[in-house]
Amino acid sequence: MTDLTPIETKSRLKRLGLFGLLACLDELADKPWLHEVLAIEERERHKRSLERRLKNSRVATFKPMSDFDWSWPKKIDREAVDDLFAPGFVATGHNAVLVGPNGVGKTMILKNVAHQAVVRGHTVRFSTASDMLADLAAQESSAALARRLRRYTVPALLCIDEVGYLSYDSRYADLLFEVVTRRYEAHRPILLSTNKAFSDWGQVFPHAACVVTLVDRLVHRAEVIEIEAESYRLKEAKELSALRTKQRRAKKR
Repeated sequence: MTDLTPIETKSRLKRLGLFGLLACLDELADKPWLHEVLAIEERERHKRSLERRLKNSRVATFKPMSDFDWSWPKKIDREAVDDLFAPGFVATGHNAVLVGPNGVGKTMILKNVAHQAVVRGHTVRFSTASDMLADLAAQESSAALARRLRRYTVPALLCIDEVGYLSYDSRYADLLFEVVTRRYEAHRPILLSTNKAFSDWGQVFPHAACVVTLVDRLVHRAEVIEIEAESYRLKEAKELSALRTKQRRAKKR
């Protein structure tokens, strides 16, 4: 390992909060074990930080992108999807919206992007739209709501899954508008999936006055990626059914 300068060693000690060692640095600078201790502490803190960010992200289990069948969709911009995994995606502050019917891999992509962002050191929050909006709507006071909003507005990346699968009243639309607006103003990106065209969001949030502005702020500085395909889950179900039928027939012979 390359020897570090006293300034670099001092910086590492400050960053780690090892002020006792820092106070005695003049006495310890030449000790051969000092840099090994720093390396051990940094590795352990990196590990704990990663574990904490993974837990807070709520990504849970998911299939890796290596399992994604790129030949299945009739339409998908693979380069645009790949850009979501680029190191600079979160830093751009730009949103991305995946639009497509059920069962075409939108959630799979969201969870993989979220996980990759966590591994790269970002704070991430993953939630379905219904869970997030129900969580916010359940807050009984303005102060409680303000605190809970931070759960969705502070992380470097927010992933909102399944917008459009349910319809919501104006209160829920206002809450989503608040989340989108705060992140828009802070240049923090949202990665969102929906099975509805934006022109149909009035059906998702009927009678909500903010829908047009909500969509406008969401898609400004955003990449909209359309996926056209039959349900891959339905395809797998049919294949499994055919396989089981074949196996049962073989047993009868």
